[in-house]
Amino acid sequence: MRLLERMRKEWFMIGIVLAIAGAKLEPSVGVNGGPLKPEITVSYIAVATIFFNSGLSLKTEELTSALVHIKLHLFIQIFTLAFFPATIWLFLQLLSITPINEWLLKGLQTVGCMPPPVSSAVILTKAVGGNEGIVITPLLLLLFLGSSSSVPFTSIFSQLFMTVVVPLIIGQIVRRHIKDWLERKKPPFGTISSGVLLMIIYTTFCDTFSNPNIDLDEFSLILILVIIFSIQLSFMLLTFIFSTRDNSGFTPADTVAIIFCSTHKSLTLGIPMLKIVFAGHERLSLISVPLLIYHPVQILLGSVLVPTIKSWMVSRQKGVKLTRPTV
Repeated sequence: MRLLERMRKEWFMIGIVLAIAGAKLEPSVGVNGGPLKPEITVSYIAVATIFFNSGLSLKTEELTSALVHIKLHLFIQIFTLAFFPATIWLFLQLLSITPINEWLLKGLQTVGCMPPPVSSAVILTKAVGGNEGIVITPLLLLLFLGSSSSVPFTSIFSQLFMTVVVPLIIGQIVRRHIKDWLERKKPPFGTISSGVLLMIIYTTFCDTFSNPNIDLDEFSLILILVIIFSIQLSFMLLTFIFSTRDNSGFTPADTVAIIFCSTHKSLTLGIPMLKIVFAGHERLSLISVPLLIYHPVQILLGSVLVPTIKSWMVSRQKGVKLTRPTV
């Protein structure tokens, strides 16, 4: 199962490259007003499809057992919703004096605002044997970058409600009635969402390549890649240090959940959210680039670090058992 999921992620990353290349070759197909009519098919139908699909696949019946890990979830929420975006914002104040493209820097802030994904953070946590911790909060974008959006505040919220909240709730209602069938057939939810997401990415870059005034310099792109690697490694190390202190109260399994769930960011939620908040913005694709880079980087780093983290967790758990007094 893990092998299939890994293969799906690898094909999805290849799909991202092909979608961008396709947009470069023939941007007229996916631009607003073009044959695909992305202003309707993407902004409403595609986004709603992703979240209806999420509603169908989200096993809320299992969430009640996770409520006992209140301290764990509180740590992840504070780190993800407060520390991460605030730290990125402070860091960007320093980077603003550099020649790095300003829209890529804004995109870096959107990365900080994203919640962790169900698909990668949980799978990597399970691969090691840790606990799960999932946080969903898309509206941080409006706090840090709302002024960059050309869409009225009320319009953003109404579209968020209609294309995110409503489909998610409907998906959950439908799931309750066909739960047994879903468990038996196991529909390819991940593949469906990935396919729709590639369509969103394709149309986003079609708008970019059809605009001759937009230019992405390689220097800025390389620097952003280095920065993203540095941010992920630094934050993973930071969460490890915080959660392994003597008085932290976290188990080794909790630490694994904290490392992955606090530092990974959701592409599935992020791209549709950016499409709504920055609808019609000519620099939308540039804002999306850091998130498109962050996604494969987090999978790569996670895959590389899983054996080391698993070895550490097993040794720590054995140590706890050996030091536990016998009755």
